[in-house]
Amino acid sequence: MCGICGFTGKVIGRDDVIEKMTQVITHRGPDSNGFYKEPDSKITMGFRRLSIIDLDAGHQPIYNEDKTMVLTFNGEIYNYKDLRKELIALGHQFYTESDSEVLIHGFEQWQEELLNKLRGMFGFAIYNTKDNSLFIARDFFGIKPMHYTQAGENFIYASEIKSILEFPNFEKKFNYRTLDNYLSFQYAVPPETFFEGVYCLLPGHYLWYKDGKVTTTRYWEARFNPDNTLTEEQAVNEIEKVFEDSVNAHKISDVEVGCFLSSGVDSSYVSTYFADQNTFTVGFDFGEKYNEISWAKRLSEKIGVRHHYKLIKSEEFWDSIRKVQYHMDQPLADPSCIALYFVSKIASEHVKVVLSGEGADELFGGYTCYNDPRVFRTYQKIVPYGVRKAVCRLMKKLPDIKGRDYLIRATHPLEERFIGNAFMYDVDEKKKILKDPSLATRPQDKCRPFYDRVKDYDDVTKMQYLDINMWMVGDILLKADRMSMANSLELRVPFLDKEVFKVASKLPSNLRVNKHNTKYAMRQSALRHLPTETAEKKKLGFPVPTRVWLRDERYYNVVKEMFNSETAKKFFNPDVITAFLDEHFSGKEDNSRKVWTIYIFLVWYEIYFEGKYKA
Repeated sequence: MCGICGFTGKVIGRDDVIEKMTQVITHRGPDSNGFYKEPDSKITMGFRRLSIIDLDAGHQPIYNEDKTMVLTFNGEIYNYKDLRKELIALGHQFYTESDSEVLIHGFEQWQEELLNKLRGMFGFAIYNTKDNSLFIARDFFGIKPMHYTQAGENFIYASEIKSILEFPNFEKKFNYRTLDNYLSFQYAVPPETFFEGVYCLLPGHYLWYKDGKVTTTRYWEARFNPDNTLTEEQAVNEIEKVFEDSVNAHKISDVEVGCFLSSGVDSSYVSTYFADQNTFTVGFDFGEKYNEISWAKRLSEKIGVRHHYKLIKSEEFWDSIRKVQYHMDQPLADPSCIALYFVSKIASEHVKVVLSGEGADELFGGYTCYNDPRVFRTYQKIVPYGVRKAVCRLMKKLPDIKGRDYLIRATHPLEERFIGNAFMYDVDEKKKILKDPSLATRPQDKCRPFYDRVKDYDDVTKMQYLDINMWMVGDILLKADRMSMANSLELRVPFLDKEVFKVASKLPSNLRVNKHNTKYAMRQSALRHLPTETAEKKKLGFPVPTRVWLRDERYYNVVKEMFNSETAKKFFNPDVITAFLDEHFSGKEDNSRKVWTIYIFLVWYEIYFEGKYKA
C-alpha cells in the first residue's frame, strides 16, 4: 500500500514542493519514497511506499521499456501474475516481480481497456512523455482514494487531500455546499469535498488530463441483475466457492497477513481462512453491547488463530479525536472510525496487512434497515398516505417511545425516507441550526439520480445500490483506508471483489433479506465454516458508546463548550444546537448522533482552517 501525488506545470522550488506533498502522506508508505521530475517541468510525481510485494525491487516510479511512460500506484492487483504472463507472451519485458509493473505494460498494450482486466484495489497515475497526457484511475468500488484539483495552469492530484494542501498555488477555501450535505449524510458526499475545487475521483472512473482539460469517464458500475431461478443451494454453493477464491487471492503477499475480527459474520467468515494467524479486536468497557472481545476470543480459540485485543478507555478515545479527524482529511461523524483507528494500531504492531469484512452488507443485503420494505408493506398498503403523514406529524411531537420511529419511517415511500444508513438532519432541521438557512437543501434530491437508475428494481435492491454508490464510498471505505493507512497498515476487503459481486448481483432479493435474517444466503454459506451463533448473529455494526458519554457531565461540558465557541458561531445558531445537546443529556431524546455530527465538524474545522492541531 502506498501514497501518490503530483502536479503538472512549472512551479518555483518544485523539488521542495513535491517533497512536502509526499512527506505529509509518509504514513501511507514509510518504507521508501520515489520521484519523477520531467526535465522541462511538465510534470512532477511523488510516491511513498509500504512494501508488500517484491520487497527489494518493487520501487516506484515504474517505467515501460523505453521509459516513455511513468507510473505511480497505490493498491494491489491480485491477478497480476496471470496478466504478467499474458503481457510477456505479447512481447513486453519486465524488470521487477511487482504487481505495479503489470499496470504500466498493460496500459501500454490495452489503454483504458486494461481496467476491466484488473482484479484488485487501486488508484494510479500514468504519464505519457510523448504527448504529455496524464491518466488517473480508481478501482471499481472506491477502496483506494484519489483526489484532484486545478490551480491556475497547474493540475494537482493525490491520494489524500492534505497532500494537495501543500501545493503553494492552491488557495484553500471552505466549501459550504458540502456542509449542507454532511449535516444530512454524516459524510462529504463525493465527488465534492469540504475544500472548494477539490474533487474525489468517483469509484469505477478514470480521468484524462490533456492540454489543460480534465475529462472523467465511468468504466464500471455495480449493477444488480437478480436471477429468480437461482435456488438457495445453488446460491450458497456459488458464494462459498467465489469467496474462498477471493480470500486466497487477497492473501497474496510477501509479508504476514492478519485479520480484523468482530462478533459479526463478515470478518468472522474471513477469519476462518486464517489458521495459525493473527486476529485483532477492540471494545469498550460498557458491557457486551459495546464490547465484542469475548465473542472474538471464543471464535479465535475454535478456529485456531492468535487473538489480540484492546479495551479502549474513554479518555484515550476522546484524546484521539483530533488525530483521527486530521487523518480523515474531511469530517466523518461515524464514531466507529475512531475504534477502527485503534484496531488498526494494534494490528500494525504485528502485521503489515489485514483482511476485513467491509462490503458484505452492501453486496449481500446485511443492514437491518433493508428489512424495512418487507416490514412496512402491510402498513403502507392498508393505511392511506394522507393518514400516515398525519400520524407521522403526531409521532414527531411525542417523546422517544417504542414504536414511534417505526411509524415515522413507514410514512413515506422509499425514495423519500431512505438516503442511506445515516440520516442526521432533514431540510427543516438544517434551516433551524444553520446560521445561513439558505444553505439547506433536501438530501433526497442528492439521492434522486441513483434511484432513477434503478427505478424498475425492488426496494431492497434500490437501497443496496444507493448504499454502494454513496454510503460505502463516503463512510465505510473512507474510514477503512484512512484509519489503516494512518497506522501504515494495508487493509484488504475480499468481499469487495469483482468476482464476488458477480455472484451477489444474481441473488434474488429473498435470498438477501427475508423474515429469517439479513444477508441470508451469505450466512448460509458462512454456516459451513462458523458456529451457528456467529453465522446467524444479528447485525450490530461497530458499537461506540457516544450516547453514554454525552450523558456524562465531563464530556457533555466538552461538547457544550465547543457548541458555544466562536467557531460554532460562524456556522450555527448556538442556542439551537445546545438545545439538542441538552435534550440528550437530560434523557428526553437520543440526539447523540446529531450532536456528534456537529461536534466532529467543528473539531475538523479547527484543525484544517484554524490550525489548532499539528500532526
